[in-house]
Amino acid sequence: FMGIVKFKLLKSLSTEQIKEAIVETEKELFSLRLKKATRQSFKPNKIKSAKCRLAQLKTLLNLQLNSLETNN
Repeated sequence: FMGIVKFKLLKSLSTEQIKEAIVETEKELFSLRLKKATRQSFKPNKIKSAKCRLAQLKTLLNLQLNSLETNN
């Protein structure tokens, strides 16, 4: 995922794919914060987009898990 992905595209992912994407995004965010702390060159807007993507993925995961609970 590069940049901010459309929410509609994320909705088509399975729960496992969302969990993998969350882990991937958290790793990316960690490395960006590490670069910031060690004053290496990086694009500051990437932190914002990674945080936004992480929030979208977590929201989607919650929605899916809640819908599974209500169906059971």
